[in-house]
Amino acid sequence: MSDSAPTSVAGEWYVYIVRASDQSLYTGITTDPERRLVEHQSGKAGAKYFRGRKAVEMVHIEKGYNRSTAASREAVIKKLSRAEKLGLIRK
Repeated sequence: MSDSAPTSVAGEWYVYIVRASDQSLYTGITTDPERRLVEHQSGKAGAKYFRGRKAVEMVHIEKGYNRSTAASREAVIKKLSRAEKLGLIRK
């Protein structure tokens, strides 16, 4: 993970990348990364993306966004190539 264990601040949003069991990368936003990973792993309230593959680990977290800026950053990351996403994770 590229950031220390996050502690949610009221109104603070996070952009995250999860590595799936097939080595693919899923990008999302949340106010609570730890809770969101558990939701993805449990299959309850997780993304449809994780039907047929499992959420393995959260490999990247960016914090300090509001809802709007988090959604904008998520869109930017989703447009990146896999190689660019891996470079972002390694930073």
